[in-house]
Amino acid sequence: MSFKTTDLSDAHPEAQVGEPLLRHFGGVSSFSGPIETLRVFEDNALVRAILEEPGNGRVLVVDGGGSLRCALLGDHLAALAAGNGWAGVVLHGCVRDTAQLRQIALGIMALASSPRRSVKRGEGERGVALHIAGLTLRPGYYLYADEDGIVVAEQPLA
Repeated sequence: MSFKTTDLSDAHPEAQVGEPLLRHFGGVSSFSGPIETLRVFEDNALVRAILEEPGNGRVLVVDGGGSLRCALLGDHLAALAAGNGWAGVVLHGCVRDTAQLRQIALGIMALASSPRRSVKRGEGERGVALHIAGLTLRPGYYLYADEDGIVVAEQPLA
């Protein structure tokens, strides 16, 4: 699907528009899909577990608590996500391996980069409502992202 978030926002004033907090890091700057949610803190074990599943064009949104101390996604997990059919990963947290991420056909947005890896305890909550960048994100909502920002709607936007 070809879209522009500016056009979606104009045509659907009821849609949510995210605050401009996140930067693009992936090889794809325009991506969309139904949302899957995860809340973790400095622990990416569940990020890996979800990205090992078939993505079927979904977007994984991870609330990492806004931590800038470690990365929740690097080149290995991004390649896993792309290979399993995920459209994108949106992180309220950090990524690493940024040069490699730009070579992977996956939409990736995050706050910043950090070279430090996360712990792997497997703690977190999946399938919960998240509140990031002024957006309410629930499993099954639809996320649209491009260079102009993020638009979220409860139903697919035409």
